Amino acid sequence: MADINVVITGASGRMGLACIKAVVASEGLRLHAAIDRPDAPAIGMDAGVLAGLPPLDVAVGDNVPEALEGAHAVIDFTAPAATVALAAQVAERGIAHIIGTTGCSDADEEALHDAARAGARIVKSGNMSLGVNLLASLVKRAAAALGNDFDIEIIEMHHNKKVDAPSGTALLLGEAAAAGREIDLATRSDRGRDGITGPREEGAIGFASLRGGSVVGEHSVIFAGPSERIELTHKAEDRGLFANGAVKAVLWVHGRAPGYYTMADVLDLD
Repeated sequence: MADINVVITGASGRMGLACIKAVVASEGLRLHAAIDRPDAPAIGMDAGVLAGLPPLDVAVGDNVPEALEGAHAVIDFTAPAATVALAAQVAERGIAHIIGTTGCSDADEEALHDAARAGARIVKSGNMSLGVNLLASLVKRAAAALGNDFDIEIIEMHHNKKVDAPSGTALLLGEAAAAGREIDLATRSDRGRDGITGPREEGAIGFASLRGGSVVGEHSVIFAGPSERIELTHKAEDRGLFANGAVKAVLWVHGRAPGYYTMADVLDLD
């Protein structure tokens, strides 16, 4: 099988650099293009050198249509507006779009589903790691097995440059808990407590977001019941694990029918 040509967006960002390394290290994949915003200092630099690798003869550019020409897949850890705009162009070409972007609104999500219906093969997840997606499966099962006597709280911590809260991973875990309880997360989540809040609402799923230092990502789901507590935790130590998950998604979705997929599909998790 010929190599799968992969485009990396946000190439000079922390996840962009990790994805460049992951693609180069993966058999069957080829770095086809690396793109960034027009005012990025990395424009014109060799993507390999930028990522601390030998030169790859792939210069970082800002021309999206040119980068997509001849591409088979795009790995995208950028921002919601950029991801939605890119999805429309990807759909026109029937390219696979691997999305790790977080902070998407309901309208953004609908636009991404529209792109999938228009011909894109989208794999989107709040977290691309095997461990987190396995954790989500466990959370769903635990939430289903434990009754409302067990309160659910989700705590997440990230580095001080992260701009959205709760994190995409925390929301992924919240959705898993809500699915296990057969409730709607949007109407049953508690994302802020301050002052005299009154007693905890029965059945709510609570979120707490911490920011500081260089933490890659830590998430805990706490089931607090009468006289006992269950805690399920995942700690990310290197961004490379998210990039490796994205690469796995590229290989899995290649040749599949257009549609909207998740990492649970890629990893065959319930």
